Formats: sequence, C-alpha cells, structure tokens
Amino acid sequence: MENTAIDTNTLNETSVVTFTPAQLLEHWQGHRRISRRMIEVFPEKEFYQFSIGGMRTYADLNMEITDLAGAGVQGIATGDWSGYQLSADGGHTTPPQTKEEMLALWDAITDKINTYWPQIPAQRFQENDLAFGQYEGRIIDTLFYLIDNEIHHRAQGYVYLRALGIQPPFFWDRS
Repeated sequence: MENTAIDTNTLNETSVVTFTPAQLLEHWQGHRRISRRMIEVFPEKEFYQFSIGGMRTYADLNMEITDLAGAGVQGIATGDWSGYQLSADGGHTTPPQTKEEMLALWDAITDKINTYWPQIPAQRFQENDLAFGQYEGRIIDTLFYLIDNEIHHRAQGYVYLRALGIQPPFFWDRS
C-alpha cells in the first residue's frame, strides 16, 4: 500500500523549531560535564606542559573556555560584557597552579552559569548585542559560539590524551 498522506512534519525555510532555555542550558552543561572529566583525567604535569604542533597546553585552552563562559553568560543575561578582559599580551587568564584549583574554578563558572541563566528573558536569545565589546550578532549565535569553542578545545585535549596513551572520556556521555 502506498502512503499518500501529506507530510506536515517536513521542515522548510519558514518552519519554527523551539528549544526551551532549559534545554539549551542542559545541552551546554552536558558539554561542560564532559570537559570537566577531561580535566580530571589529564595527568597534572601534562595538563600544564604538554602540547602538539605549537598548540596551547590544555590548561591554557581551558582558561579560554572559562574566561569566555563566565563573562559570556554575564553578558548574555545583563548586556554587561565587561567581565571579559584579555591580558596585556592578548592572552587569557593565567591558569591556576593545580588541577584541583582548575576544577574549583570550573565549578565556580558552572555555578555562575546556573545563577545567571534564569535571568535571561526568552526574547534575549534573538536580540543583537556587541558580545565581549567586539562581536556584533544575535545572542543565540554567541551562545552557540561559546559551546562550539568549548567542543573545539576539548577535541584538542582528546588528541593530547590519545598521544599520551590515555583513553579520553566518551564524547557522547554527557551525564
């Protein structure tokens, strides 16, 4: 028997797909949980010293993630992007001295995200803003950038761990 029903579920250019703010937060926090496990599994010395092909250390990559996430969620929620400051040499914040301190910083940024998130009005995601004082665009695109940037740097960490002979956390396990 041939199916002759009209498919009313096909997406087109005018279709609207809805993701709730809670779903977006859970998606981001799922990635943050994987990234946190990456920090945990890294050997202390290599976290601060190991790199391949001139890339930054995993500690330095994680400072970019934390710098952007903390200031990013504040800017998204309030329009105040002043929390993001590069150092005089154009780099990110210096990493904490130990992985334990890095994990504590990671958790503090997670708490900051969870604190600011409920303050974001739903319409804010479609508003334009000058993110970090220099990148004009929609807030939702800034949020996607924060998530994509974290995934990108975590992927570099996967390469490092594999080069060190260490099994990285499964990328799909966001628990």
